[in-house]
Amino acid sequence: MASPFVSCPCGRRGRHGKPLALDACCGQYLDDFANTPAPDAESLMRSRYSAFVLGRADYLQSSWHARHRPADVGPDLGTRWLGLEVRRSRTVDADHAEVEFLARYRPAKGSGPAVRIHERSRFVREGGRWYYVDGDLL
Repeated sequence: MASPFVSCPCGRRGRHGKPLALDACCGQYLDDFANTPAPDAESLMRSRYSAFVLGRADYLQSSWHARHRPADVGPDLGTRWLGLEVRRSRTVDADHAEVEFLARYRPAKGSGPAVRIHERSRFVREGGRWYYVDGDLL
Protein backbone atom coordinates (compact mmCIF):
# COMPACT_ATOMS: atom_id res chain seq x y z
CA MET A 1 0.00 0.00 0.00
CA ALA A 2 1.35 3.43 -0.95
CA SER A 3 2.02 5.95 1.80
CA PRO A 4 -0.24 9.02 1.91
CA PHE A 5 0.86 12.14 0.04
CA VAL A 6 2.76 14.55 2.29
CA SER A 7 3.70 17.83 0.67
CA CYS A 8 7.18 19.20 1.26
CA PRO A 9 7.29 21.98 3.88
CA CYS A 10 9.57 24.09 1.65
CA GLY A 11 6.65 24.79 -0.71
CA ARG A 12 8.47 23.89 -3.92
CA ARG A 13 6.09 23.13 -6.76
CA GLY A 14 6.40 20.81 -9.72
CA ARG A 15 6.11 21.68 -13.36
CA HIS A 16 2.29 21.67 -13.25
CA GLY A 17 2.21 24.02 -10.26
CA LYS A 18 1.28 21.33 -7.75
CA PRO A 19 3.19 20.95 -4.45
CA LEU A 20 5.96 18.37 -4.55
CA ALA A 21 5.83 15.43 -2.18
CA LEU A 22 8.28 15.49 0.71
CA ASP A 23 9.98 12.29 -0.47
CA ALA A 24 10.44 13.72 -3.99
CA CYS A 25 11.75 17.04 -2.72
CA CYS A 26 13.64 17.76 0.52
CA GLY A 27 12.98 14.36 2.08
CA GLN A 28 15.58 12.69 -0.12
CA TYR A 29 18.29 14.98 1.31
CA LEU A 30 17.04 14.83 4.89
CA ASP A 31 16.88 11.04 4.91
CA ASP A 32 20.17 10.31 3.14
CA PHE A 33 22.58 13.17 3.80
CA ALA A 34 25.64 10.95 3.31
CA ASN A 35 24.70 9.76 -0.18
CA THR A 36 22.25 12.32 -1.53
CA PRO A 37 23.60 15.86 -1.30
CA ALA A 38 21.43 18.80 -2.30
CA PRO A 39 22.36 19.66 -5.90
CA ASP A 40 22.53 23.43 -5.38
CA ALA A 41 22.43 26.10 -2.68
CA GLU A 42 18.72 26.81 -3.07
CA SER A 43 17.86 23.14 -2.62
CA LEU A 44 20.04 23.02 0.48
CA MET A 45 18.37 26.13 1.88
CA ARG A 46 14.92 24.67 1.22
CA SER A 47 15.90 21.38 2.84
CA ARG A 48 17.19 23.24 5.90
CA TYR A 49 13.85 25.03 6.19
CA SER A 50 12.13 21.62 5.99
CA ALA A 51 14.49 20.34 8.68
CA PHE A 52 13.42 23.19 10.98
CA VAL A 53 9.75 22.37 10.32
CA LEU A 54 10.27 18.65 10.93
CA GLY A 55 12.58 19.03 13.94
CA ARG A 56 15.57 17.41 12.20
CA ALA A 57 18.47 18.77 14.25
CA ASP A 58 20.75 16.08 12.80
CA TYR A 59 20.35 17.49 9.30
CA LEU A 60 20.75 21.09 10.44
CA GLN A 61 24.01 20.12 12.17
CA SER A 62 25.34 18.19 9.19
CA SER A 63 24.46 20.81 6.58
CA TRP A 64 25.97 23.75 8.49
CA HIS A 65 29.59 24.44 7.54
CA ALA A 66 31.83 23.20 10.37
CA ARG A 67 33.76 26.49 10.72
CA HIS A 68 30.55 28.43 11.35
CA ARG A 69 28.32 25.87 13.09
CA PRO A 70 27.02 26.86 16.53
CA ALA A 71 27.15 24.30 19.34
CA ASP A 72 23.36 23.98 19.48
CA VAL A 73 21.46 23.97 16.20
CA GLY A 74 18.37 22.17 17.40
CA PRO A 75 15.04 23.67 16.35
CA ASP A 76 12.46 24.72 18.93
CA LEU A 77 9.84 22.01 18.58
CA GLY A 78 7.12 24.38 19.84
CA THR A 79 7.61 26.69 16.86
CA ARG A 80 4.98 26.54 14.13
CA TRP A 81 6.51 27.31 10.74
CA LEU A 82 4.12 29.14 8.42
CA GLY A 83 5.88 29.28 5.08
CA LEU A 84 8.92 29.92 2.98
CA GLU A 85 9.38 32.26 0.03
CA VAL A 86 12.62 32.17 -1.93
CA ARG A 87 13.14 35.68 -3.23
CA ARG A 88 16.41 35.19 -5.11
CA SER A 89 19.06 32.56 -5.69
CA ARG A 90 22.42 33.65 -7.09
CA THR A 91 25.49 31.67 -8.05
CA VAL A 92 28.59 33.69 -7.15
CA ASP A 93 31.04 31.19 -8.64
CA ALA A 94 31.33 27.40 -8.95
CA ASP A 95 31.63 26.94 -5.16
CA HIS A 96 29.80 29.93 -3.67
CA ALA A 97 26.16 30.99 -3.80
CA GLU A 98 23.64 33.20 -2.05
CA VAL A 99 19.94 32.67 -1.43
CA GLU A 100 17.60 35.41 -0.25
CA PHE A 101 14.50 34.11 1.48
CA LEU A 102 11.61 35.07 3.70
CA ALA A 103 10.43 32.54 6.29
CA ARG A 104 7.58 33.02 8.72
CA TYR A 105 6.91 31.26 11.99
CA ARG A 106 4.82 31.52 15.12
CA PRO A 107 6.67 30.99 18.41
CA ALA A 108 5.58 28.36 20.90
CA LYS A 109 2.04 28.78 22.23
CA GLY A 110 1.26 32.14 23.73
CA SER A 111 4.74 33.59 23.37
CA GLY A 112 4.03 36.27 20.81
CA PRO A 113 2.96 37.17 17.29
CA ALA A 114 4.23 35.65 14.06
CA VAL A 115 7.84 36.44 13.16
CA ARG A 116 9.41 37.06 9.74
CA ILE A 117 12.98 36.12 8.95
CA HIS A 118 14.27 37.87 5.84
CA GLU A 119 17.83 36.71 5.19
CA ARG A 120 20.48 36.61 2.51
CA SER A 121 22.30 33.35 3.20
CA ARG A 122 25.75 32.35 2.01
CA PHE A 123 26.64 28.83 0.93
CA VAL A 124 29.87 27.10 0.01
CA ARG A 125 30.46 23.86 -1.89
CA GLU A 126 33.22 21.59 -0.64
CA GLY A 127 33.88 18.08 -1.86
CA GLY A 128 30.83 18.27 -4.12
CA ARG A 129 28.48 19.11 -1.22
CA TRP A 130 26.80 22.43 -0.41
CA TYR A 131 26.90 23.81 3.16
CA TYR A 132 25.19 26.75 4.82
CA VAL A 133 27.81 29.25 6.04
CA ASP A 134 25.97 32.25 7.47
CA GLY A 135 23.58 35.01 6.53
CA ASP A 136 22.65 38.64 6.89
CA LEU A 137 19.21 39.64 8.14
CA LEU A 138 17.56 42.10 5.80
